[in-house]
Amino acid sequence: MNTSQRKSKAVLLAGGLGTRLRPLTNTVPKCLVEIAGRPLLDYWFQALRDAGITDVLVNNHHLPEAVRAFLDAKKREGFNAVEAYEPVLLGSAGTVAHNRAWADDADDVLIVYADNLSSLDVPAFMASHRAHGLPMTMLLFHAPNPKACGIAEVDGSGRIVDFVEKPAEPKSDLANAGVYAVTADAWREMADAKAFDLGFDVLPKFVGRMQGHVHEGYHRDIGNLDALEAARADAPRVFAGRFN
Repeated sequence: MNTSQRKSKAVLLAGGLGTRLRPLTNTVPKCLVEIAGRPLLDYWFQALRDAGITDVLVNNHHLPEAVRAFLDAKKREGFNAVEAYEPVLLGSAGTVAHNRAWADDADDVLIVYADNLSSLDVPAFMASHRAHGLPMTMLLFHAPNPKACGIAEVDGSGRIVDFVEKPAEPKSDLANAGVYAVTADAWREMADAKAFDLGFDVLPKFVGRMQGHVHEGYHRDIGNLDALEAARADAPRVFAGRFN
């Protein structure tokens, strides 16, 4: 199949409680905190639109009605925005397992931890994924504190040959950025693992079968109030002209 004709779908992992963003997240879901006047989730929807990806599954747990209203607005913009409500959070791998059929009519699935703000060029990332032929591509970035991250080692071709979640003695500074492109078969393999956490339980099984894609641009985990304020300061510059 011509890679330009491949169908891609996306999953945005957005159900987190955002406890380190309290009191803000007492009334606003973490995925909808505003950055430069836009909900965090909106940055990812725009990036997906840039890549022509309109089938988007979003897991939902904390303050679900607000997220539903956001997804309804996205439907009016032409997205097939699907809610995966989790009364009890299933974990990142659990969300994949619970939505195994999402890949049934797709060639590739893009999985995104949506509590990151990133300038990732999604079309280029997906093109890279399709070019190397491996079942998975992991987005990597240079981590200032590798001990706090999932760390990958890559060989000369960029293939990931080792991956350790939060290692005591990191062997590189290339950290898991929480964005993966997977083939439909890899998605089903991940689902069938029936695990809880992608980083600890699933990704190590793909060592030797996944490619690293190093992102040199902006990428920030909106994990606490300091990070949120930094993102709010950075966003007008980083995302100038990004939105239609």
